[in-house]
Amino acid sequence: MSKDNHEADVAFIKALAELLRENDLTELQVKREYGEEDSLNVRVSRALPQAPVAASVAVPAAAPAAAPAAAAAPAAAEAAPEDPAAHPGAVTSPMVGTVYMQPEPGAPAFISVGTQVKEGDTLIIVEAMKTMNHIPAPRAGTVKRILVEDGAPVEYGAPLVILE
Repeated sequence: MSKDNHEADVAFIKALAELLRENDLTELQVKREYGEEDSLNVRVSRALPQAPVAASVAVPAAAPAAAPAAAAAPAAAEAAPEDPAAHPGAVTSPMVGTVYMQPEPGAPAFISVGTQVKEGDTLIIVEAMKTMNHIPAPRAGTVKRILVEDGAPVEYGAPLVILE
């Protein structure tokens, strides 16, 4: 790949990151074909704040497959020290969908901070494709944090609740 292609790819990735930010998207994936055996696969994504955290900033991250590692290194080196997904008691979403905190509108919520739960108790519902999926507690414990709001969209693997 020539220096011109490299500079054009870096500009292309920066433009994708800007597009991501301007349109409030969480992820963008593009494949650029240069020839029969030459292409560039780019996936640009950003983390959304999961809960109110002091001084939380979402940073666009570029992760090109065929671009130099220097373009992706700064994004990979940055990791939030208090990442809820890294917590050992984090219960994550098994699917993409919409979170509901109660079985029906007007009903009491399944859980609140401080609630004692048993293994298998419903913590939250994630609606996916008009199907209500009850998310069970993987083990008994106390709800320490609720990281999502009622009616909020969630992605696969997003932390929902911290159990201790």
